[in-house]
Amino acid sequence: MGGAIAKGLSKSKWIAPADITCTAGTQATLDKLRTFNNQIKLTLDNKEAVTEADLIILAVKPWKVAEILRDIAPMLRSDKQMLISIAAGVSFADFEHILTEVGIETSMPIFQVIPNTAIEVKNSMTFVAAHHATATQTDLILQLFNELGTTMLVEEKQIAACMTLASCGIAFAFRYIRANVEAGIQMGIPASQAQEMVAQTMIGAARILQEKHSHPEVEIDKVTTPGGITIKGINELEHHGFTSAIINGLLACK
Repeated sequence: MGGAIAKGLSKSKWIAPADITCTAGTQATLDKLRTFNNQIKLTLDNKEAVTEADLIILAVKPWKVAEILRDIAPMLRSDKQMLISIAAGVSFADFEHILTEVGIETSMPIFQVIPNTAIEVKNSMTFVAAHHATATQTDLILQLFNELGTTMLVEEKQIAACMTLASCGIAFAFRYIRANVEAGIQMGIPASQAQEMVAQTMIGAARILQEKHSHPEVEIDKVTTPGGITIKGINELEHHGFTSAIINGLLACK
């Protein structure tokens, strides 16, 4: 996810690639980023990376957060820097506890940012929760991530549910697409063509809801003519528990 964010930000209008510094656990990971854009600054030294940074993005596994914060603590400036955490499940209370341990002011602006993998193609559904941040600081983070898709400001208590719908949900969407493609192949359509058809159909359905602010059932009613083939297919899906399977699957992720 860190690499995806770096790639997306490097293509945004807000940040030049040369103003981005990335760190990683291995040189091999950094080499992949160098291949993508050789203007991005790369280092294996976390302290070096944060010394002159205005925004510090912790795109690490949750269990690595405390270790990284302890490492970079001497370089942190709570009055001039903002922390952005991509680590799911690490609460603001957890951050305050860790920061207190390492002697950093707990009033440091912190943001929980939960994107999904579409951030690499600048189409993420990203959620932001803010802590000890001014309205101006929050707007800056929202504008920054809006360059990489659609961003929504939410309360911390909503983060888990939002992550389920968007971050886990994107995998559900891919599985639905794959099932459609397999059906297309069975009906005699080449796999590559079937995938293009299904992907565009998904994009079109999403755009209708976004631009018309319509309800899904309203749009379904436009397609399901009496005695038609679409209603037969939908009824067959529901006969096999389509809606309840999706709901239960998402609830299992939370």
